[in-house]
Amino acid sequence: MANVIQDSNTTQYHLEDRLEGQHDAIAKMSWMVVKLAFEMLNATPQYIFSHRWGYKQNGRWSGMIDDILNGRADLGTNCAIYTERLDVVTYTDNIAPFKVGFIYRQPPLSYVANIFTLPFSTEVWLAIAACVSFSTVTLYISSKWETKYGRTQLDGNVSDAILVTVSAFSQQGCTLEPRKASGRIMLWVVFSTLMLLYAAYSANIVVLLQAPSSAIRTLTQLSRSKLTLAGNDVDYNHFVFGMYSDPVRVEITKKVKPAKGLAHFYEINKGVEKIRQGLFAFHSIVEPVYRRVEQTFLEMEKCDLVEVDFMMGFDPSVPVKKNSPYLELLRVCFKQIRESGLRSALNKRHQVQKPQCSQKVSAFSSVGLRDLRQVLFLMPYGIVISIIILVIENIYYRM
Repeated sequence: MANVIQDSNTTQYHLEDRLEGQHDAIAKMSWMVVKLAFEMLNATPQYIFSHRWGYKQNGRWSGMIDDILNGRADLGTNCAIYTERLDVVTYTDNIAPFKVGFIYRQPPLSYVANIFTLPFSTEVWLAIAACVSFSTVTLYISSKWETKYGRTQLDGNVSDAILVTVSAFSQQGCTLEPRKASGRIMLWVVFSTLMLLYAAYSANIVVLLQAPSSAIRTLTQLSRSKLTLAGNDVDYNHFVFGMYSDPVRVEITKKVKPAKGLAHFYEINKGVEKIRQGLFAFHSIVEPVYRRVEQTFLEMEKCDLVEVDFMMGFDPSVPVKKNSPYLELLRVCFKQIRESGLRSALNKRHQVQKPQCSQKVSAFSSVGLRDLRQVLFLMPYGIVISIIILVIENIYYRM
């Protein structure tokens, strides 16, 4: 058997002793199943090692596929099924199931939506606008009445009424206020009503600031997102990116391997840490990533993990040389091993499944400029509007 090891050279010394489980779990599990099949066939188990699954370059095969093609091995490690490989090998059974894909945490809701409009529905926002407009009109009428019958801070113009209403809407207060009882009662009602809305709004904002989104679920959405895309720095990733010609995968490949600058490839520990920090998608066999996630992530950080399949191929299976005399014998042995539950037992022993979100707990979440960008935009908007109003007032005064 040709065993493919890419994580660590020490794997060749720990194929069966369950040591260094974080390295090459697929190769270890494949070898254990194949060794059982060899013994069932009364064959002497032997192995060789390769550091590449096997890809065609300049018309020649490399790695494990080349070992099988040239008779150095009778079969290989569980691997992905590619059309080119079907010309030289036949696939049998899936003895060490694994997935390859992008793993990332869903970005915060504030990253993909304006959370400052989400606490209330459209109908509530319209009701608030109507309430504020009505309050402005009533305060204007009250101030006009006060200017006729007594002393007041309000001059009976629309701008003063708007200023008082906006102050109530933003819960800031205002130095201008009515003097008569009717105007003060009206102002108290406005502040009380908007205070209750303000409390409900603030409570919703706190929740939304910590809420993950569900905006990125497909390969197309991932290619259009602003997430940093990278790959595990192992041999197969340097070949996988660039094997496809469809626009979505080409766009992803350009982000992983940009034309200018360094390609985004990281070793497994650094890649998983970047996943934990967020806004980062890491392409790898998912098993070693989840193993590291279990060791380093908090419980609340496991709840928004998502994986997206980049290759979208058939389930990986064991390659055997075409027209091999052992093909049917191995196929029967693999099915017997699967039916007896041995493959399932080995799978649970060597592979880590996707971490389950046991409980969604609340935790401290810092707020950065990215979360407040819509609010910060109000400042330049306000400056522009105030300058426009200043120009209009000067033109009006001169005319």
